[in-house]
Amino acid sequence: MAVILIVEDDFLICELAGMMMKDCGYCISSASDVDEALELLRSPQNIDVLFTDIYLKKSVYGGCELAKKAILLRPSLRVLYTTGNAITAELKYLFVDGSLFLGKPYTVSQLQQSMAHALAV
Repeated sequence: MAVILIVEDDFLICELAGMMMKDCGYCISSASDVDEALELLRSPQNIDVLFTDIYLKKSVYGGCELAKKAILLRPSLRVLYTTGNAITAELKYLFVDGSLFLGKPYTVSQLQQSMAHALAV
């Protein structure tokens, strides 16, 4: 069973995403900010996919910065970004290679497809 680390600073969105992923058969860990996520990534806990919001309250491009640090800690980690904002060319430049994107709001089906794609890469 794949383990997904959800990084989302909005508690309700994090809970909803977690419930959706559990319904799809995934194990979930969650963090509300970059520091908490990095602590989990430094632990021995298995994590297959980092599902992170791009705009986290404590930093402008927190999800992008987190993904870069996460890949250094776990080179085989897959990254799936999310946001409800527009994706600019400048922002896409900050994405880690091989990462995927899922816009908010998303359905269970869209989340399931994106996660399956992330795990297949």
